[in-house]
Amino acid sequence: MNMTSVTTTEVTLRKPTVLIVEDEVFVAMDIERILIDAGFKVQAIAADRGEALANADGADVAFVDLNLRDGPTGVLIAEELARKYAVKVVYVTANPAQIVQPAENAVGFIRKPFYDKAIVAAAAIAVNREVSPEDAAEITFFNPPTL
Repeated sequence: MNMTSVTTTEVTLRKPTVLIVEDEVFVAMDIERILIDAGFKVQAIAADRGEALANADGADVAFVDLNLRDGPTGVLIAEELARKYAVKVVYVTANPAQIVQPAENAVGFIRKPFYDKAIVAAAAIAVNREVSPEDAAEITFFNPPTL
């Protein structure tokens, strides 16, 4: 279990690391392509809780779908990622009403289908980078950042 926190300066000096928790392979690969093209490092793609937690250590941010291979476990996975690994969470879902209580470190959610710029903007905000209000327009924030 990673109990150390990563400072903003450390994330700025290296490529921020992302965990993608998504069981639809083409959606996961699309998110991966978008993030790599934007300069992020994708640590792993996980299709269920076991894979997500096995690959969580060292991730700065996780893009988490709600309904996965092992059922509607995304909300619980997000809570564990935030609590145990201090990972910032961005939900990517067609069913945002299922997010009753967001994870402690949750940035917000992006509805499927999504735009590339929403994925990039959410990742940037999660690692404390500035984005334009236009790029962040497709993100629903739990605690809106100052843009």
